[in-house]
Amino acid sequence: MAQVNFIDVCDEDAIFEGSGWDALVVVATDMMQTGIDEIALLADHGGKVDHRVGKSATLLFAPGLAGGRLILSPVLNSQDDVEDVRVFADAARAGIKLACQVGAKRPLLLVGKDSDLRYQFSGEVAALACGQEIWQALEAREATGDIAAFDAIGLLHSSEVSQSLNALEAGRILARDLCGTEPERMSAAAFADYCVAAYQDSGLKVSVIEDRDVLERDYPLLSAVGRSSFAVSRHQPRVVKLEYVGEGETERTYFFAGKGVIYDTGGADIKVAGGMAGMSRDKGGAAAVAGLMKTLSMLKPKGIRVVSELGLVRNSIGSEAFVTDEIITSHAGVRVRIGNTDAEGRLVLADLLSHLRIKADKAIKPELFSVATLTGHVVRCYGGYTATVENSVAKQAGVALSIATQGQAWGEPIEQSVLRREDYAKIIDPSGAADIVSSNNGPSSVTARGHQYPAAFLLKASGLSAHGVHDKKPMAYTHVDIAGSATEGHPFYGKPTATPLVGLYKHMTEK
Repeated sequence: MAQVNFIDVCDEDAIFEGSGWDALVVVATDMMQTGIDEIALLADHGGKVDHRVGKSATLLFAPGLAGGRLILSPVLNSQDDVEDVRVFADAARAGIKLACQVGAKRPLLLVGKDSDLRYQFSGEVAALACGQEIWQALEAREATGDIAAFDAIGLLHSSEVSQSLNALEAGRILARDLCGTEPERMSAAAFADYCVAAYQDSGLKVSVIEDRDVLERDYPLLSAVGRSSFAVSRHQPRVVKLEYVGEGETERTYFFAGKGVIYDTGGADIKVAGGMAGMSRDKGGAAAVAGLMKTLSMLKPKGIRVVSELGLVRNSIGSEAFVTDEIITSHAGVRVRIGNTDAEGRLVLADLLSHLRIKADKAIKPELFSVATLTGHVVRCYGGYTATVENSVAKQAGVALSIATQGQAWGEPIEQSVLRREDYAKIIDPSGAADIVSSNNGPSSVTARGHQYPAAFLLKASGLSAHGVHDKKPMAYTHVDIAGSATEGHPFYGKPTATPLVGLYKHMTEK
């Protein structure tokens, strides 16, 4: 794994030649107000001969400074009411990209301070943005020898943040590797193996279920999705179980179900007109949860327990494929009529959540989550943003609000949707033969409430709906749809983002 190595640098003299750094990258709203005279003088002179200074990332020849390279990357529009901390991320990405292009191997990053509360974590967000910018696809790294873009990135005026940032970025790298890799290299078996290797000596409890009889018995909906894939050994499903237990008395418990559809053909309701392109990224939910567990294992927060299940399956086409109209009983004993085989992710999640529900019954202050690239509807509604849908227990506890607050502060903005009675009405089986129906037979993107009503299905199919606010064991449940935010750039082959790993981690640890 190509790990970014962030290093805290407190000594301001590190900006000078001979300090071991070979470029100085400055990210600031005003280059004249960084507090370092040398930067102000060079920026003032540079602006007189190059009008790009202060408007875009620019390289200045700077004798005496680190590597003789000064890269000024301005933060633009920071005073606009609609902006957020991502303006610092944008500037950092532009600056670090230029540093890479000019051949720097040990750049020093200086992020100017801003008193606006929106930017309280601007330095950390800028550093993580550098990691996002320089990440290279696993296939490319394996083909070229896994050469890191930089030996290290120094964080000037930083103290005791590099450990946290390195752990967050390690989790994000794992998530991006798992999400962004093609479906043969990162098949269900390979995904599970990659996780096992990544967690070696981590202290996490790790187990993998691969036996078909066990999968069909304990994960019947998941196994239906993968029914046709069982015929090809390298495509057979897996369930990865992970557990982190922090030191001290457990005060809160978190449960995560991650959708890991290795490749989504649509199944018998096959995707047409080029609709399969990019469907290797349909494992982004499981990837994000896997990365979150990696970060937890490195930072070891106290007082929490985190249990995750990753459902890894290929929605294959073939004579064994499950079809619309079938009625399959979930792990929770709920009879589910299949409305559309291309709505497979919620089937995978329902069985995972049922297992987690049973564990949550005896857990201390449980919160349950599903994380998935679930619907095209969420993209139609919110574009590139994550959306949450929570039950009443979670709403009373402010779970989605907490995640959104942390996400906003850390450059992972989240939209909050509301679960309503119409969502439960949409999953009624009109025939009465089944308890519920999984979906309608049209694309979610043209279905009213297409990303909200799957949360109602998940609550019913997993048995979680029985644990409402009036139950003796109420369980907070939040569904997190990352279909719009899991990747950036190209609509099919964009770079994975690992969203919402940081927001979820901060939600769990900043209480």
